[in-house]
Formats: sequence, structure tokens, C-alpha cells
Amino acid sequence: MPILNKGYRPKSHQTKNCNALHRRARTTTWSKRLCASLLPLLLCGCMSVPTPPTEPLGFVVPTSWSGAAAQGMVPVSDKDTLADWWLRFDDPLLSQLIHQALAANTSVRGAQAALQQARALRDVSAAALWPTLGSSVSAQRGRSAEVTSNTFQLGLDASWEMDVFGANRSAVNASEADALASAASLGQVQVSTAAEVALDYLSLRSTQERLAIAQANLASQQETLQITQWRLQAGLVTSLEAEQARTLTEQTAAQIPTLQTTIEQNRHALAVLTGQPPAALSAVLAAAGPLPLAPDALALAFPADTLRQRSDVRAAEFQVSAAAARVSQADAARLPSFTLGGSLGLSALTVGALTDGASVAAAVLASMTWPVFDGGASRAQLRAQQAALAQANTSYQGTVLTALTEVEDALVALQGDQQRQLRLQNAFEAADIAATLASQRYSSGLVDFSTVLETQRTRLSAQDSLAVVRAAVSADHVRLYKALGGGWLPTSLDAQPAAAFTPIRPPKS
Repeated sequence: MPILNKGYRPKSHQTKNCNALHRRARTTTWSKRLCASLLPLLLCGCMSVPTPPTEPLGFVVPTSWSGAAAQGMVPVSDKDTLADWWLRFDDPLLSQLIHQALAANTSVRGAQAALQQARALRDVSAAALWPTLGSSVSAQRGRSAEVTSNTFQLGLDASWEMDVFGANRSAVNASEADALASAASLGQVQVSTAAEVALDYLSLRSTQERLAIAQANLASQQETLQITQWRLQAGLVTSLEAEQARTLTEQTAAQIPTLQTTIEQNRHALAVLTGQPPAALSAVLAAAGPLPLAPDALALAFPADTLRQRSDVRAAEFQVSAAAARVSQADAARLPSFTLGGSLGLSALTVGALTDGASVAAAVLASMTWPVFDGGASRAQLRAQQAALAQANTSYQGTVLTALTEVEDALVALQGDQQRQLRLQNAFEAADIAATLASQRYSSGLVDFSTVLETQRTRLSAQDSLAVVRAAVSADHVRLYKALGGGWLPTSLDAQPAAAFTPIRPPKS
């Protein structure tokens, strides 16, 4: 027999092609009948395994908030009011810092990456609903005795697992719920980041104000000490008065390094929150500024609206949905699974013959698998997923209770600090008048020097306490808006990538 080459074609080649065509016709007819017989299973599969419902909360959500602070509330009609709550402080630098932190904070960027991962895993699960198609190409050259032969093959393989009982669809639903929970978790990170920036900024401004108060009182006390030393030299006072004045001056001076340290630490914290090195904002925040104050009228949402606004509550809801979908998936895994597969192959002695006159081999395969006995593993897996669903429901209820508690606590704290501010304001005004009167009467010889020192000490303490409580009231507003879920929009579950990072520049001198 001559060596097989490109131009050679055996006499039996046409006969083989005819037989292949008959086989293909019979196979195609059989596959159509098989698909028709399986069609009813496909149509009824989606209603085989219902999704378990979410358990009720077990308690009634209140229709309004308690406490006197909630009586002067302004109902929120625009979601943007809570989403951009920092605008109520009317401080452009605070708004700029928060926007930069939301764009460049490392925790926010990590949550964005986690969201991208969750969405990619959702797409992986969704791919199981579609058929898979593979291809193969091979070339073989063989020699037996004095005969050399070439064989070229081209093949396509396809398979599809029919989701008759909804196992794959339940997996997709679980992955979709996980992706939505990850988006809500991103919102929670944004809420926390905005609140943390605001609290650090308020601490910075409050400490700068307290530093200015301490420095002003120190200057006044140093002046009093100088006068006391002159009077001591003139023999008008004793060394006791001079040492008392020196003690008060040194105590006030000792507060200044502590306040300066706190200011630097607040600057470092704000820089890190905005995604920059610790000293990056030293020039921007070098100058002291006024303490931002929120309006007295509260932008307060009702309890039910708050639960819809809170990102952690939304995340807990989606986690319940994911757990319920996994229960359905585990239940469907105990039922039969059906797979359709097929292959188509071309075989020829030359490459050119693959497109003209090649032998055709086609096959269609339908299979069913049913776990008859697995030692109880599938039932145990179902019980495990049901327990996970119960845990998710319990966690959701706990998250709702925590959300309601945080708002109520923030309202109580705000009310208490507002009352303290009113009392401390009165106390400072009285202490300031007392210090002035004591100085005047001491100059007239009506009171001793210890009275002057005591009134000065009281005035410094009252003024410092007033500055602290003013910052506490502003911080209570921040915590309240955070508890209300402010800092994000529920519609941002399909969040877009963060804006480009733009560092804050120091003002030009």
C-alpha cells in the first residue's frame, strides 16, 4: 500500500461518509425526542423548592422616638439631608475632609474591593445556569511497518445541567444577596468614616479653643504674678501670696503641652483618615478655627425610616436572604439532577479534508444522578443551612435593636449635654463676674489675695468646661446622624467607583 499523503483518499471513504450521515440523522431525531420528554421537568422545576420566609422581628418597632430631644425634630423628607448631614455644620473644610476621606480612606477602598469580589462571585454562580462549550484539536502521525498515516481531528463538546429543582438558581440568589450585603457593608464603612472624620475635626477645633483659653488665662495669671512680686518687694504682701500666684500660673502652664499634643494627634488622625501620611495636613490645619455648631432643629427620621436607612440593618437583611437561598440550595441538592451533553467531531487524513469530506461523529448524552444513600450527609447539610438561617434571623433582630438603641442613646446624650451647656454657660458668666469683682476689691484692700486666685481658678475651670461641653453637643449631633444611618444613600447599593483622589492643599499666605 502506498504511503498516505495529501492527495490520497481511500475508496471506502464515501461509504463511510454516508453511514455517518445516517447515524447523525438517527442521533438528531433521538435527541429531539429526549428534549421533548424532559421539557415538562424544566417548566415545573422553578416551583419545586420554595424560598423559606424571613422570621418576624418578634417586637413592635416604635412609631416615634422617646425623650424630650425628639420633640423638636424636623422630619426628614429628603434622603440627601441625612446622606450629607455634615453640610448642616456649615464648615467647608469639614465637608472637604469628609469627601476626601470617602474617596481615599483605606477602609473604604478595601470595602469597595470586597464589593467587587462579591459581584464577581455572583457572576461565577450565574454562569452555572448556562451551557458549557469546549473545543479540541488534535493531529496524529503513526507508522506501522512501511505504512505511514496521518489523522487530524476537530471536536466540540457541550454540556448543560438543567436546573430542574432550582439548586443553581438558589446559588445565584445567595450570591446576589451576598453582593448586596457587601454593598451595604460598604455603606456602613462610609458612615463610620464620615462620622470619625467629623469627631476628630470637632476634637481638633475644641482643643484649639481650649488652648486659646488656657493661653489667655496664663497671660492674665502671669501679669498677676508680676504684680504680686512687685508688691512683695514693696512689702505690701507676704511670700505666701507670691507662691500661691506662682502655683496657679504653673498649673495653667502645665495644661498647654497636653493640649498641643492632642492637637497634633488630631491632625495626624485626620490625615490618615483621608488616606495621607500623618503630617500631610499640618499646614492646612495649622490655623485655629471656630468650633462647628449644628442647628438646634434636628433632622430626625422616624424609627421605621431609620431602619430602612441604616446600612447595617440592610446588610443584615441581605444576609438573611442569602441564608434562605442556601437552604433552598441544600434542599434541592437532595433531589435528582439532570444533565444534557453532546459532542461533534470531525476526523480526516489531511487538514484540508476537515472542511470537505471529513468523517463526522456526533453523540448526545442525557444523564440523571440521584444521591440514593450518602450516610445522611445531605440531610445534615440541610439542617446546617437551616441553623445558619436561624442565626441570620437572630442577628438581624439584634441589629435592629442595636439601631434603635443607638438613636435613643444619642438623643438622651444630646439632651443631657444641652442642659449641661446651659448650666455651664451660666456658671462661666458668674465666675467671670466674680473674678472681676475680686480683682477690684483686692485693689481696694477689701479681700485677700487668696480670693483673687480662687476666683481666677474657678473662671478658668468654668470656661474650659464650657468649651468641652460645646464640643460634646456638636459630637452628639454627629453620633445621632450616624445612628440614623446618615452618610450614605440606600440607592447606592450599586455604587460607582470612588472619585479621583485630590489632596487638600494648604491656603496660600
